[in-house]
Order: sequence, then structure tokens, then C-alpha cells
Amino acid sequence: MKVFVTGATGLIGRPLCAALAARGDRVVALSRRPAPGGLGKGIEAVMGDPAVEGGWLEALAACDACVHLAGEPVAEGRFTDEKKRRIRESRVRSTELVAGVLRERGPRVLVSGSAVGFYGTRGDEVLDEGAERGQGFLADVSQAWEDAAWAARPRARVVAVRTGIVLSMAGGALPKLVLPFKLFAGGPLGRGDFWQPWIHLDDEVGLLLLALDDPRAEGPLNAAAPEPARNRDVARAIGKVLGRPSFVPAPEAAVRLALGEKADIVLASQRVVPRRALELGYRFLFPALDAALTDLLRKAA
Repeated sequence: MKVFVTGATGLIGRPLCAALAARGDRVVALSRRPAPGGLGKGIEAVMGDPAVEGGWLEALAACDACVHLAGEPVAEGRFTDEKKRRIRESRVRSTELVAGVLRERGPRVLVSGSAVGFYGTRGDEVLDEGAERGQGFLADVSQAWEDAAWAARPRARVVAVRTGIVLSMAGGALPKLVLPFKLFAGGPLGRGDFWQPWIHLDDEVGLLLLALDDPRAEGPLNAAAPEPARNRDVARAIGKVLGRPSFVPAPEAAVRLALGEKADIVLASQRVVPRRALELGYRFLFPALDAALTDLLRKAA
């Protein structure tokens, strides 16, 4: 299979491309700039901006499937009006371009990124793929992002992968979470009673491959481990693996002062479960938080 991947140099895109190439797929990777050292054996790089029309659209049309992961990083920087505009436009506009090709020609499968932000903050409510959209900026962005992907139907099979906090020491949230513990100042955020949907990077890649390969996969797919954890449990698990205390809380007021509007996202309670992935028979490599953190943190030690 020939697979077109956007966001190919990102935290998720790079190992996904490697996994596709390792199993014998031909990979065409869209990148805004050349990757230092290249993207790896069996991966063809195509230069272009996924939010701007260009020659990359013809390369997409020549493929069998597309995994679309491109988007402005949410975790970096404060939520200024300009930052929020880039977050939305980078996702929605690029997906509109991709779906526009798939509606008429080329790939018959679109696996598009989305986010658990779709659900907003919901307290202790268990959230599977049938849960309604929540409120807030990321819920609105996720809805528009998915709507743009659904436009590739009916010609293409479309899966929107609603990803939680991806755990990896190569980037994302985990290195930031770990740093205070290394300084003996780690602990929960506020009361630490809010739910955080997490997933090991290896399982994120595994679910993307499932969405790509399984013809039964259609519609939203939650990419979160089957055992969601409260923030205080995340803190406890990090402290346990590192052998550091985990009882120094960061006051909620301080978090909101430091992060501004983005604190609403960091402190959001989302008890997300991967009902559809389990129905499709996916077996998580790391269903439990302690084992996931042990694997990641001890490898990085």
C-alpha cells in the first residue's frame, strides 16, 4: 500500500512513517522543510505546506491511503488570538484540501487527526465515541476539523482519531510533566481530581495502523488507554517510577496565572474510553499507566 502522511516529522508522524516502512508499505511524507538526516529508508519526502495548495496534492492523489496529522502544536505557547487562529486554520484548511482530493480521486481511506478536546470538560462522565460534543475552543476546532474530514465521504472511508495526551519522552506533554519531579517538586495540579486521557506513543501508532487497515473502522475512534487516570494518579505514578516525592501540588490559581486561557484545556476533566478500538479487537500494549510510564521513563534514564 502506498500511504501519504502529513505531519510526518512530528511526534506521532515520525514513528508512524517508520512503522509503515518497516512493514513494507511505500510512504510519501509531506514536510514543510527537509528533515535533518532524512526521514528514513523507504520514505519519500514531498515538500509543501498542508494548508496551502501545491504540487503535494498530486502526490496525494497517486496514493492508496492518507494519514493526515498536520496541525499547529497546541501545547506550545499561550493562547493568543493569533495562536488560536493558527491552531484552527492549520487543521481545518489542510483537511479541506486533503478531503477535496479524496472526494474525486486517489486514496480511498482517510485517517484524520482529531482530539479528545472534542468532548470539552465533562467531570466524571464516561466518554466513548457516542458522547456528544462539549463546549469550548478545542471542542469547536475539533468539530470543524472532523466536519472537513467527513467531506471525503462517501468515496473514501474516513476515520477521525480523537487523540488524548500522547506519552513519549521524545516530546509532547510528558517531558514537561516529569521535570518538576526530577527537581523534587512534583505533584498534582490543584486538587488533581480531574481525569486525563492518556496513551503510550506505541499504542497511538498501533491505533493509526488499525484505522488504516481495518475496513470496519469508520467514524470517530478514541485514541486513549482503556484505564484513564486522574491527574493525582498520573503524579503518583511518575513519582513512583522516578523514586521521587509526588505530594507538592501546583495551586490551580498559579496554573491559571501561568497558562492563561490554555489552563482550561490543561485542567479539563475528560474520562475518555476507547470503546470502538476494543470492539475492533485492538489489544493495547500499555493499557495501564504505571507500565506505560515505567517503559518510557526507564528507557530515557
